[in-house]
Amino acid sequence: MSKPLPAAVRTYATALRMLLVLTVILGIAYPLLVTGISQVAFADKANGSVVTSDGKEIGSSLLGQNYDLPKTNPNDPKETPKPDPKWFQPRPSAAGYDPHGSAASNLGPNDDGLTKTIEQRRTDVAAFDKVDPAGVPADALTASGSGLDPHISTAYAKEQVNRVVQARGGKVTADQLNALISKYTDGRSLGFLGAPGVNVVLLNKALSELQ
Repeated sequence: MSKPLPAAVRTYATALRMLLVLTVILGIAYPLLVTGISQVAFADKANGSVVTSDGKEIGSSLLGQNYDLPKTNPNDPKETPKPDPKWFQPRPSAAGYDPHGSAASNLGPNDDGLTKTIEQRRTDVAAFDKVDPAGVPADALTASGSGLDPHISTAYAKEQVNRVVQARGGKVTADQLNALISKYTDGRSLGFLGAPGVNVVLLNKALSELQ
């Protein structure tokens, strides 16, 4: 008659079996099940909500991006690209809309640097959109917590309409742009959280299709 295994060995054997079983269930079966369900039921969202134009991927509706003019000197790393007046502009980003470097400014409300930055942005946005500095919306002056937010307020979107119309030489009308703004405005989360916002990525894609 063989001797029973020591208690410690039995304990380790049980733990090893549990590890193998849970690895198969949670590490293989469950991820495959969730992936399969998401690909069938939510394929667009599961694959990153990719936005395409003429068959080419141009971004994601979940991630904001810059709409800038080409650099005058592409080899100058210190040159800051200027915003392209033909496009609706997103809110400022402390991360430069780099998805690999999502970040906020991390400056407190009493920080002198933040105050100066906001006032400079107010001056720049007012001159760019040719509006009264006092009326520039708050989201045009402040960066989002992630630095990747694709949304702006309806007020900021409408502020940019005249500038876009003029930059495009009247080939689009203010009525057309306001209709697009309404179309791509997302409501409050759950109907009561936050404020309505305009998805700039989808708005600019629709704008490109007007011409």
